[in-house]
Amino acid sequence: MAKASWEVVQVLRKAAIKIASSPHYQWGHMGACNCGFLAQEITHLTKAEIHRRALLGHGDWSEQLNDYCPVNGLPFDDVISELIEFGFDSADLRHLEKLSDPKILNRLPVAERHLIHNQKCDVVKYLTVWANFLEEQLLQDIILPSWPIEDLAQRANLEINALK
Repeated sequence: MAKASWEVVQVLRKAAIKIASSPHYQWGHMGACNCGFLAQEITHLTKAEIHRRALLGHGDWSEQLNDYCPVNGLPFDDVISELIEFGFDSADLRHLEKLSDPKILNRLPVAERHLIHNQKCDVVKYLTVWANFLEEQLLQDIILPSWPIEDLAQRANLEINALK
């Protein structure tokens, strides 16, 4: 699962918003598909450039992830490397292409778990649930300082007295 960070949550939300509002979503296009939109957000490459790099290899995102090697110098492997360095792993990307991560799907109501991988609304739902899941993990790790009740009462009295 992706590294829970505010940056990862933000990029998932941005990708969801862009997919929802884009007339250019196309699952069969390596730069305009589920992973393609995420790659655009992270790499700042255009969909055309991502697609061009992908065509230098073979297969879709899943196949290219199977062949991924961070040191072979292929331009599309550099795209994958940026996604991994940002906080995703290859399993995340495979799941994103097929909308198939059980940890994400199990957070949906049972009747909504059969997402169609090439439907914009399902991709947006998947990305949003994933971002919410990671955000909840981050919020669980936040520990707020506890103030003794006497300190709070004393501070409140000081503030009230200062206003008089």
